[in-house]
Amino acid sequence: MQKIKNVFDAILKFGHDEDFVPDAGDEFIPTDAPAGSEAKIECLRRRVEQGLPLWHDEDRCDYTGLTGAIRPRE
Repeated sequence: MQKIKNVFDAILKFGHDEDFVPDAGDEFIPTDAPAGSEAKIECLRRRVEQGLPLWHDEDRCDYTGLTGAIRPRE
């Protein structure tokens, strides 16, 4: 029997994801990447592929301490 690794495998096998439960194993670690950043999106993509929960309780939830480049308007 094929092991269901992620939500995509569950949909392929059962036609829905209603019963899929992500597995928060040892590789489920928080990210310090800010919301909307390429790093955060990549982290979320990897979590889905690995069958992990999408959100970690200790993920960065604000922009405190970050600085960014300000681009002048054209």
